Amino acid sequence: MKTYIILLRGINVSGKNKLPMVALRKLLETLGFENISTYIQSGNIALSASMAKEEIATTIADGIRNSFAYEVPVFVYSVEEWKDLIQRSPFRDKEEKQQYFTFLSQNITMSEMEGFAKNDTFLIIEDVVYVNVIDGYGNSKLSTLFFENKLNVKATTRNFNTTIKLLELATNINE
Repeated sequence: MKTYIILLRGINVSGKNKLPMVALRKLLETLGFENISTYIQSGNIALSASMAKEEIATTIADGIRNSFAYEVPVFVYSVEEWKDLIQRSPFRDKEEKQQYFTFLSQNITMSEMEGFAKNDTFLIIEDVVYVNVIDGYGNSKLSTLFFENKLNVKATTRNFNTTIKLLELATNINE
């Protein structure tokens, strides 16, 4: 079995796609996953699985669709991939509260993009957009929807603290 970090897009946001974590953990158990930990209510999971990443994503998405009747994009990363994406952040020297990670459904080759805030910066490396916001994420134009629309992909965003906490959860499973 291998440990993975799973991100679900768009659950428990503004009263939509309600998915209690107790129900999610129970569903994941019935789908054959082990050592399941969730963090806050927005679809952050660490678990163990013997499946390949693509199969994990499909199994979870199908399970949520069949049990809760809505579509949820599922992002799956190994612990090694998660450590690497944290390490390659170009904003590690910035304040933690300014750092965000937008996870994309596919690798993107960087191209010129317009229409974003002057003070905020980002860099796309493979399937992660590293975002540095100066005046708070809620005030930035560099939102999940911005990247989904500009890049024509599915995406989900986590702040620095959540990203680090997920690594801790996954590391604790391996101990």
